[in-house]
Amino acid sequence: MSEPVTIPMLQQMKRDGKKSIGVVAWDYPTTRFAERAGVDFISIGDSVGANLWGHSNPLQVTLDEILVCCKAVRRAATRVLVSCDMPYGPLQEGIDSALKAAVRIVKEGGADMIKLDGAADYPEAVEALTRAGIPVFAQFGLTPQTAMKFGIPYSAQNSAGAQASAEAAERLVEEAKMLEDAGAALLDFTNSGPVAGKAVVEAVDIPVIGGFGGGPWLDGRVRLAQTVLGYGEKWLTSKTETYFNTAQGTVDAFAALVADARAGKQIKG
Repeated sequence: MSEPVTIPMLQQMKRDGKKSIGVVAWDYPTTRFAERAGVDFISIGDSVGANLWGHSNPLQVTLDEILVCCKAVRRAATRVLVSCDMPYGPLQEGIDSALKAAVRIVKEGGADMIKLDGAADYPEAVEALTRAGIPVFAQFGLTPQTAMKFGIPYSAQNSAGAQASAEAAERLVEEAKMLEDAGAALLDFTNSGPVAGKAVVEAVDIPVIGGFGGGPWLDGRVRLAQTVLGYGEKWLTSKTETYFNTAQGTVDAFAALVADARAGKQIKG
């Protein structure tokens, strides 16, 4: 078995020019598969609400719910680094609330690192968690909540092609440096684009990872497991290329089961 991944290892990968790769996952088997494939870290995202539980948005996910996912991933992980989102609420309520939630995620959930969404608006929370010995994966960039201040139209906010203006790129570099100074161990730069993304990567010494709207100009990538696997009803009709179409294969398997059962055949498995 390979050596367990650590934050210093990811930081060294940046210095060596080696790309890191993570997967957003929320369960035991997916973590086991991803680890076998060689990913460096698992990110337990509050995206579980919309993608797995049918919530209308990720803000509905609670701390207790994210802890269930974190514990499952922790049980599966033997090599990968485990990062867990702090769900909406504790961070917005203040530093004390955020610190208490972070301690629970680390102690009960077993997370190696806490991801703070919209961290650029809460640098004092990044500092507080860092002082408490809790590594922070600080998310910033162009999100539906922040893009307007950078002059990005609403229609482009969720597009992988959303590009930051020159002014926005300068401000994003400032935010990245601020988060690094606050003690962030890694940065999650959403909708970076090649111009701002490259500028931020060169401006900080810590790894800059990107999910949606990222690209090869960053130090690493993180991808939703459901997207990698094509798992979700939308993939039955989507024209977007992915690595596998689990959705179609699943429907075909259930249809074959139904056909065998109705025909009086012995079912498989």
